[in-house]
Amino acid sequence: MKLLTVVKIGGNIVDNPLALEQFLIKFNQIAEPKILIHGGGVMASEMARKMGIKTKMYKGRRITDYETLKMVTMIYAGWINKTIVANLQKFGCNAIGLSGADCDVVPATRRSPEPIDFGYVGDVDPAKINNLAIMSFLGRGICPVFCAITHDKNGSLLNTNADTMASSIAIAMSRDYCTKLIYCFEKDGVLYDQNNPESIIPLLTHKRFVELQDEGKIVEGMIPKLENAFSAIENGVSEVYVKHAKNLDNDIQTLLK
Repeated sequence: MKLLTVVKIGGNIVDNPLALEQFLIKFNQIAEPKILIHGGGVMASEMARKMGIKTKMYKGRRITDYETLKMVTMIYAGWINKTIVANLQKFGCNAIGLSGADCDVVPATRRSPEPIDFGYVGDVDPAKINNLAIMSFLGRGICPVFCAITHDKNGSLLNTNADTMASSIAIAMSRDYCTKLIYCFEKDGVLYDQNNPESIIPLLTHKRFVELQDEGKIVEGMIPKLENAFSAIENGVSEVYVKHAKNLDNDIQTLLK
């Protein structure tokens, strides 16, 4: 099976023009085919503050009321997505920016309000992802760039966790490709000690992940990120890594098994 690389980046990169440019240069050097998924929570939180919209989080996940949905759609599917696509074109990577609603590529189900009402938040079933549409872009040498806005097939947009979007797309594409998933965030890998940037855990199993949660070593936003990463492994993704975007072209990282 042909190798496919799926890379997810977060707000620490998309909100920093210099860091984004340096990352995209390295991303462009990855052999085709490849897919990029981006978040943008930092910029969304800043815009919410400017617009007087209160940011509400629960265990590292954003609670999305209707006003927040409109705002994050403008930020994620608009400014951030098209800025990334424009820069990839500059570096010679023919890219297309997509939300889950485009080509019905990533339908989602609005999350149940029980036990926590997350509002307009969508959960994705990888089996329902339109991998044939994605493959049509890849087959033409076009790099899909996904924001984390999905839809419910009934006219409503939904906000989906970008880490979930990445794992779901990687799982869906693993039916046709040998898929490698790379999560890029603000640390060089999963750290044993959050105050020691050199305490990278080179290999992390699910059992050890649970133990580190119990020890209070892995908390808040890293929990859903790693839950998505392990879900990808359990559902056919060949390799999953956690690393800093600046290290995309080297082996400073945590490998999940």
